[in-house]
Amino acid sequence: MSEQFVQVAVPVPMRQLFTYQVPIAMQTPAIHIGERVAVSFGARQVIAIVMAVDSAIETTTTLDIKKIKSISNRLNDSFHLSHSLVGFLTLCADYYHHPIGDVFQQALPKLLRQVKKLDIKPPMVWHNTEVNLEEKSVLKSIETKAPKQFSLYQLINKHQGISWAELRTLGYSKAQLNVLATKGLIAEEAQEACQFSWREQDLAQENKQCLSTEQAIIVAAINQSLAQYSCHLIDGITGSGKTEVYLQTMEQVLANDQQVLVIVPEIGLTPQTLLRFEQRFNVPICLHHSNLNDTERLNTWLSAQQNSAAIVIGTRSAIFSPLHQLGMIIVDEEHDSSLKQQDSFRYHGRDIAILRAKQLNIPIILGSATPSFETLQNASSGKYQYHQLRQRAGNSSKAKIALIDVAKQQMEFGLSGMLKHEIKQTLARGEQVLVFLNRRGYAPAINCQECHWLCECQRCDKPYTFHQKQQLLICHHCGSQKRVPKQCPSCGSVRIAPVGQGTEQLEQRISEIFPETSVVRIDRDSTRKKGELSKLLQEISDKKHQLLIGTQMLAKGHHFPDVTLVAVLDGDGALFSFDFRASEQMAQLLIQVAGRAGRASKPGKVLVQTAYPDHPLLQDLVHNGYQHFATQALVERKQALLPPFSFQALLRAEANYPSYPEKFLRSLTEQAFANCQFAGPVPAAMEKKAGKFRYHLILQAKSRRELHIAILQLLSKIADNEWQSKVRWSLDIDPIDLSW
Repeated sequence: MSEQFVQVAVPVPMRQLFTYQVPIAMQTPAIHIGERVAVSFGARQVIAIVMAVDSAIETTTTLDIKKIKSISNRLNDSFHLSHSLVGFLTLCADYYHHPIGDVFQQALPKLLRQVKKLDIKPPMVWHNTEVNLEEKSVLKSIETKAPKQFSLYQLINKHQGISWAELRTLGYSKAQLNVLATKGLIAEEAQEACQFSWREQDLAQENKQCLSTEQAIIVAAINQSLAQYSCHLIDGITGSGKTEVYLQTMEQVLANDQQVLVIVPEIGLTPQTLLRFEQRFNVPICLHHSNLNDTERLNTWLSAQQNSAAIVIGTRSAIFSPLHQLGMIIVDEEHDSSLKQQDSFRYHGRDIAILRAKQLNIPIILGSATPSFETLQNASSGKYQYHQLRQRAGNSSKAKIALIDVAKQQMEFGLSGMLKHEIKQTLARGEQVLVFLNRRGYAPAINCQECHWLCECQRCDKPYTFHQKQQLLICHHCGSQKRVPKQCPSCGSVRIAPVGQGTEQLEQRISEIFPETSVVRIDRDSTRKKGELSKLLQEISDKKHQLLIGTQMLAKGHHFPDVTLVAVLDGDGALFSFDFRASEQMAQLLIQVAGRAGRASKPGKVLVQTAYPDHPLLQDLVHNGYQHFATQALVERKQALLPPFSFQALLRAEANYPSYPEKFLRSLTEQAFANCQFAGPVPAAMEKKAGKFRYHLILQAKSRRELHIAILQLLSKIADNEWQSKVRWSLDIDPIDLSW
């Protein structure tokens, strides 16, 4: 046998491939692109992905062949990546100018990144058992005395082979499972790997809704383009039935024995999405999100690879799932900033989903009530097929938005007199109220009432947030914690008090104003425990709580039919921001929150408390809606040559000394690039975070091609920069958050 060499992607922060020799003993069977191999890199053994196989490496490299290392081991398992997925990940690495080894690392489940041999056991799933006469009487008793256990039994009975990950996501507990198992009604067994194949009985016709004319036109248009690439934007007001359109377009894809990938921006949307899909389709559904453990994520990856998963529902990283029979991609809430990864490999889930759909020549659906300006511009220019849903489904009507001028109101605990009156009336009718405040914790700061000392995080130069339940001061930027001081360190006074209001304080105060009412708070603090979010959402649906307090976790996607009043307490956060996207993001959040009201037959109302009721942005949103606001804002963006009418890259740099990142970035601006402009370097909005001083530099061009040519030149320049070893720097293509 002749000498053989491979080029592999190694998980290190270097934008290149590395060459290794394949020992003769390892050349059989033939080595393939996409295969996982173990290699030594420095003092470590790491998993690398084979990118090229070459038997004549001496003609293509200047390396001394005698110095080329050999691969340590071929894993010879079935976890290799397909040519299609390797090509897709390579495109992603090229577009975002990110180290290719790190891109492949992030696309693999954690267990497949480890060199040690895996002990793969088939996933355990739940089935119902044959019920005898005695067990039938037990089942009847459960139906009357334990309705939650009975609904769990019915779900398992309908979906034979449902996993614990799915059941947990839907809000069921291990205790409920164990009770049913102890009584012999259900049993757990290993799942056999078998390819998905559609059957007529897999569709639950009784849950299928009659489409409106608008919905039917969209479904027909998408069904006509199933065998080719097409991007469809469904711009539908909240409650207009976008999910029903998704479900009915998926029918034909699944009937063709193809797979569907559904991407949602946050884990909070997964339970209700999963429930809708479980009710409609009796097919294998797998989940992919950060609340799953490593084994569960590997099981999803394997189910996708073996074509046994018909539908994969997940957050942004689900786009890397190895679905070999993928027939359609759906991105729900495509405008959501959670789809953008904000560290390491800074990809946008929506953008690379479109890239993958184009690569596989399949349709992709983007859905939103408030589409991003980039997507709207692509739709209006004809790049995407543009569909609108302007009517709410069923008998529900669009909620009316009204502004409350806080300057003219008597305030109590952040609530105006008018708002308290409206809440009282709504509760008296037996309806639910959602109070929105996008600030968790008890108070955003504490200070001394005597000398006005403010307790700030020394590593971030930002106030600590006070969390009363834990009696801790927590920095929401770097995560540092400290006890609340008993005395002011500046003047010795004991008059230390919270400043401002967070959801924790609002929950306490609102319970005092409405003592007879059950109040529930949903934010990142109250939903830390596994399954807690699903449990609270189910309690809201069951009307166990009348007053709902929440952050943006409650703002999007959720369906609460009995919520008829939505109150936004602080609607002024982004009216005067330095970030040109702030007004777009604020408008999206406001419309999404407003969409939680009046989703059933009862009319809804939205009240926004503001100190600037005459602000043009608020007036435009209230009187003309998001569509008109977006059209006007796009005209302004075009005049200012801002995205989507130009293209940006953001270079970030941080160091222990404030002069280092500025000098590093300034040295990069000394070279001019054709048709490109620099903005900066300037300090980040929060200059100091976690003890590091941070600066950023924006590179902008009129065309994407010119921007990427300039970036390649910049990267080659950075390699020789005298300051690059003294700073930590990163590159963000198409940034959406300049606040950093």
